[in-house]
Amino acid sequence: MRERLAGAVVAHLATADATGKPHLVPVCYAFDDDTLYFAVDAKPKRTTELKRLRNIAANPRVSVLVDHYDDDWQRLWWVRADGTARVVTDDAQANRAIDLLVKRYPQYRESRPGGPVVAISIQSITGWASVANPAC
Repeated sequence: MRERLAGAVVAHLATADATGKPHLVPVCYAFDDDTLYFAVDAKPKRTTELKRLRNIAANPRVSVLVDHYDDDWQRLWWVRADGTARVVTDDAQANRAIDLLVKRYPQYRESRPGGPVVAISIQSITGWASVANPAC
C-alpha cells in the first residue's frame, strides 16, 4: 500500500470544516516516510484563501485517497491514508517539502510552489485491490 501511495501521481484530499461539511480536491503531493506533503502552487485559483487550508485550521483530521481504475476490474485498487494535517511553519521543513515536490513533478521545476506547505502526519493506511491484483 505504501508503494502505491508513493507512486501515484495525483491524490484526492478530503477535509471537513468545523461543522463536518466535507470538501474534496485533487492534490499533487510527495510522500516521505510517514508524512505526505502538498503545497499551494501557482495554478489559477479564485483566491489564495483556499477552503482546504481553512478546513485544516478548523479540523486537522484529513484523508487522502489514491486509486487506479481500469476497464479490467481485476486491476482495480485504492489506498487511503488518514492523518492529521498542519500548515508547515518551519522554513527548512517547508523548503525540503517543496524540493521533494519539485523532484517529483517536472512542472514545479519551472514554477516552484510558493506555499503554504501542508504536512499530513499519516496515522493509518488502508486499501483494497482486486483478488487478481492482491498487493493491498
